[in-house]
Order: sequence, then structure tokens, then C-alpha cells
Amino acid sequence: MKWSYIGAIIIGIYFLFPLYVLFLLAFNQPDYTLLARYPTLIPVSITINNLAVSLQGTAFIDPLIKSLETATLVGIITLILGIPAGYGLSRLPRGLAYPILVLLLVTNMMPAIVIGIPIAVEFIKLHLFETVEGLALAQTLITLPLATFILQGTFSSIPGDLENQARIDGAGLIRRLFSILLPIAAPGIAAAFLISWMFSWDEFTYAILLIPFHSTLPVTIYSDVTRGNLLAGVAFSLVFTLPVIVLTLALQKYLRGEYLAGGIKG
Repeated sequence: MKWSYIGAIIIGIYFLFPLYVLFLLAFNQPDYTLLARYPTLIPVSITINNLAVSLQGTAFIDPLIKSLETATLVGIITLILGIPAGYGLSRLPRGLAYPILVLLLVTNMMPAIVIGIPIAVEFIKLHLFETVEGLALAQTLITLPLATFILQGTFSSIPGDLENQARIDGAGLIRRLFSILLPIAAPGIAAAFLISWMFSWDEFTYAILLIPFHSTLPVTIYSDVTRGNLLAGVAFSLVFTLPVIVLTLALQKYLRGEYLAGGIKG
């Protein structure tokens, strides 16, 4: 048990340390961080002037709104397609459903830039280039297989007798789906939405390929950092993490192993 706590502390430090450095860059005087030969790792001379100066005259509202719109649309499209796919796969024999799931996940093994370039060419023809809808459709290619994997496991965990009893009582598929299956599968659906939303929120490759001129917040942060505007990049990064923290805290009860086990549960 002791080693479990030690392991949890080490993993926690590993993941939280970059956020701590971001905090120092944002709220310490630049003389102690960016301009220092040996940057400090403790808060010194805390100030909000860095954020105020960085955010003045910079256009981060539009990229922020575009990221929110894209991530939400990706989550909605993923659920619209993933729920029937997950339900259908859960009712197939295991020997047939698992190869299909593996085949879906194979698409995630390909580099995004390999898929993104031909998609960009087609989207130009379809007038979806440089649009939130086009970017959301492209990112759904990545989120849909994982969401289907989660939802297949969620629907598989619902006893078949429950649905059979409703069928005997005269309930059709739509009635069974909305009155019985979806309410029971709500935790798995919430987990699939959250993971899809978080993936889209910090996705970079499709964003820079498909919406390069008025892009999302990750591309804006990258542009500021590469142009040497590090304080603006830090400010944007802080803004960038807030929605993720809020959404994660709101849905944290669904981020449990039983809801994320997906297709490995049968």
C-alpha cells in the first residue's frame, strides 16, 4: 500500500510540474523566469501584470470561441454516430464485434498529417475548408473509434434480459433506446463525450491544416511562441487549461475504470 501512495505521488508530480512551471511563468516577474539565467522554481514577486500586458491588444477571444465551438461540435457528432455504432456492435457476436473494433482503431494509428492533407484537398472542393464544421468532421475521425470502443463496452454491460423484457412488453427499438438503454448508459456516454471534447480541445495537426488562417487556440499559442511572444503564449495557455479543468471536475465521477473499459468488457 505504501508503494502505491509513493507511485501516485510521483505520477502526480510528473503531470502537475508543467502546470506549476506555467504558473511561475505567468505570475512571476520575467526577471526571475524568462530573463533569468537560472530561472527560479519558487514564486517570487508575484504579479498579474504579465497577463494584463500579454492579453492587451492580442486577439485570443476568437480562437478561444472557435476552439469551444469545435470541441463541442466534435463531442456532439461523436455521440450521434458513436451511440448507434456502439449499441450495434454490442449486440453482435463477440468474435465479429472485436475485429470490427480493432479495424476502427487502426485509423488512429496513422499519422494525422497523412490523413489531413487529402481531407484538406476534398474540403476545399466542398467549401468546408477554413470552417469549424470541416475541422470538427475531420477530428471526429479520431474520436469516433475511441468513443465507439467505450460505448460498445457500456452497452454490453447492460443485461440483455432487461431489453428483452421491454421488447416483450411491446416497446420498439426507439422506445427501448431512449427509455431504458440511454439512461443506464449515461455514465459511459458522458465519458465518451468528455474524452472526445478534450481531444478536440488541444488537437493541433488538423487545425493547422484545415483552418490555418483563423485557427483555434492551440495554433494561436504556437504562433505566439514561435514569434517570440512568450508571455502571450503563457497567458493563452492558462486560459486554455481552464475549460478543461472545469469540464473534468464537472464530469470526474464518470472518469472511472468501469466506464472506460470499453470493448474489453463483454
